[in-house]
Amino acid sequence: VHTLKGHGGPVQAAAFSPDGARVVTAGMDGAAAVWDARTGAVVGVFRGHTGSVCAAAWSPDGKRVVTGSFDGTARVWDPTTGAEVLVVKGHTNG
Repeated sequence: VHTLKGHGGPVQAAAFSPDGARVVTAGMDGAAAVWDARTGAVVGVFRGHTGSVCAAAWSPDGKRVVTGSFDGTARVWDPTTGAEVLVVKGHTNG
């Protein structure tokens, strides 16, 4: 059992990769992070949202991570490189 420490605020969501080897977390600090599920070590941090990250999920093949934020965007990331692949804009509170 590991405690994943590293966000600068509360964690809103967490999800295991399809193979169970990694965990993605969504933080109120505006970042998402990928962790090694066996060791608890941080593998990468995704920064780009300007608001709290409230959701995170893996693609079925484990090759992408998607995050959703209160900044009105969803972002697709490459979990290996940390590169932002796509930004989807347009969500509003109404």
